[in-house]
Amino acid sequence: MRLVIVGAAGRMGRTLVRTVVEHPETRLAAALERPGSPVLGEDSGRLAGLGPLGIPVGDDIAEALSEADGILDFTSPAATLGFARLAAERGLVHVIGTTGLDQAHLASLREFGARARIVQSGNMSMGVVLLAGLVRRAARALGSGWDIEILEMHHRMKVDAPSGTALLLGEAAAAGRGISLSDHAVLSREGNTGAREDGAIGFAALRGGTVVGEHSVIFAGNGERIELAHRAEDRSIFARGAVQAAIWAADRPAGFYDMEDVLGLKGS
Repeated sequence: MRLVIVGAAGRMGRTLVRTVVEHPETRLAAALERPGSPVLGEDSGRLAGLGPLGIPVGDDIAEALSEADGILDFTSPAATLGFARLAAERGLVHVIGTTGLDQAHLASLREFGARARIVQSGNMSMGVVLLAGLVRRAARALGSGWDIEILEMHHRMKVDAPSGTALLLGEAAAAGRGISLSDHAVLSREGNTGAREDGAIGFAALRGGTVVGEHSVIFAGNGERIELAHRAEDRSIFARGAVQAAIWAADRPAGFYDMEDVLGLKGS
């Protein structure tokens, strides 16, 4: 499967290059960066810590997609919408790990999914997808008498909060309770906030160092507490999930999918 990596010079982009090159079912069609990037023209393999691949980092997305089957995209919301439009025009696979997407962005992506095969997730890790399923089941079983708090920590360079993974876990908890996360989320607390509201799903975000990603979902009841957690130790887990998603989507009809579809966990 011929894959284009956008944002190829970033931490995830370089990891994606290595993963695509090493996977037996994929090959790197192109590695792209924004116009004016200082790495344009550099060999994408050298940039990713591999030997030379003979594929320089470019900025011509139209040319790159003419010889591609799909796009791997961990960039920014605005850039992702542009890539989704191009994927829809060509009927390509578009795997999206971009964080910071809001409901308007997601609505647009669902529209593009009528013509492209889009797989979008706040986290591409198999472990996190399984964690979300456990959170949904626990929230359903425990009911509203247990308070739910979601704690996450990432490296100092992360620009959005709460993380896409934290929101994914919040959506899982809300789904388990049969409620809307947007109506019950408490994204921050400061000052004299008063007592905790019944049914709230709270979030706390920590930033520092080089932490790849840590997430805990806490169910706090009367006299007892349950914690479900995931700790990412290497970005390659997200890259492997993205490549798996692209291969899975290759023979699927146009649509808007997520990692639970990829792993066959829908309805669990």
